[in-house]
Amino acid sequence: MTSRTPATLAALLLLLAPATLVAQTRELVDKGELLDKVVAVVNDGIVLQSELDEQVVAIAQRLRQQGLELPPQSVLRQQVLERLVVQEIQMQRAKRAGIRINDEQLNAALAEVAQRNGIPLQQLPEALAQQGIDYAAYRDGIRKELTLQVLRQRDVIQKINVAPRELEQFLEKQKGRPSELNEYNLSHILVAVPQAATAAQLEEASRRATDVYERARKGEDFSRLAVAYSNSQTALEGGSLGWRRGPEIPTVLADLVTGLKPGEISEPLRTPSGYHIVRLNDVRGADVQTVVQQVKARHILLKPTEIQDDATVEQRLRTIRERITQGEDFAAVAKVVSEDPGSASEGGDLGWTGPGTFVPEFEQVLQGLAENEISRPFRTQFGWHIVQLLGRREFDNTDELRRQRAFVQLRESKADEETELWLRRLRDEAYVETKI
Repeated sequence: MTSRTPATLAALLLLLAPATLVAQTRELVDKGELLDKVVAVVNDGIVLQSELDEQVVAIAQRLRQQGLELPPQSVLRQQVLERLVVQEIQMQRAKRAGIRINDEQLNAALAEVAQRNGIPLQQLPEALAQQGIDYAAYRDGIRKELTLQVLRQRDVIQKINVAPRELEQFLEKQKGRPSELNEYNLSHILVAVPQAATAAQLEEASRRATDVYERARKGEDFSRLAVAYSNSQTALEGGSLGWRRGPEIPTVLADLVTGLKPGEISEPLRTPSGYHIVRLNDVRGADVQTVVQQVKARHILLKPTEIQDDATVEQRLRTIRERITQGEDFAAVAKVVSEDPGSASEGGDLGWTGPGTFVPEFEQVLQGLAENEISRPFRTQFGWHIVQLLGRREFDNTDELRRQRAFVQLRESKADEETELWLRRLRDEAYVETKI
């Protein structure tokens, strides 16, 4: 599961967490100067009426901008309240775990927001103000979003393992699943079931999922149904999963997508997290062949120590280079003297590598060598090197990139389902009392 920051200023309202408002309100409540109704008690925290009202307004505005029909106000408020409750649970967990986003991390995220919107960072407050958004509150909202991302990385993503055999099986299954050559625009509804669901709860969830599916199949707006009935974290986005490559589609949904044509809706699929319904909105081509310039090289690395300073190590390498140019075998010398544990036993051989494999100083030296030429000693963060360029080639890297993408995609697709299960566990274990 990867960090994400808002891509456009049009989306900024959605990310505003009323953290500043909440802090001010709680302070005033403590002083007895302001009454702000509590709409939910969450463990030892609360959700305030002002938070709920602010988020309902922002989300309703966004749904209207997208041309989506709003559900009844009571349904929308309940969905928004549930999201705020789950966010509060996560923030409490992050606090207990000691997760803190410092100003340097926050400023880096804000700089990315500004860059994606084509403006300097110093102009971001003004751009936000033009949309009626308070910059201090926006900073608090981004800090909260980053905190939740770190928590998810810690509690979910880091615990997902992808074994080599699993990767091979995943690649094989892809042949009969949504193509990685295409991108799929999907919408999704989840009718969740509790972890320890009773027979009655399972029956009720099944009935509700079937009812939603039938209504969608008969033409009722899928986005409106998602806002009203989905328990997924994408409910208030109309269930939209956006554009995804075939392998990026959550594993549990991939089989559903395979049999669909654009505009079609899948029957409910039962998984541990509940019943899933998918709408395939559109398909488009995406992948291209990837050819990269590769180099084959070998090197000898010596590291300075308290006994041998940089000048001494550099001179040793000059002597070694001279021996090799006069006829000694590079590989034999490397096996004896090189201090690179990864390549010394291979005679210094680094194999065929593509751009970005080595640190910039190393790559710069390689670029300036002719075939079979041995460099003069040079310094990197790892120590002193001499390197010999053995060859250059153009290499079709498509299969390797496919494997790399498959690894990330398999982990991410597993992460979607694991995140839903994780959030349901947190919700089920929390004390929540709603007051609306």
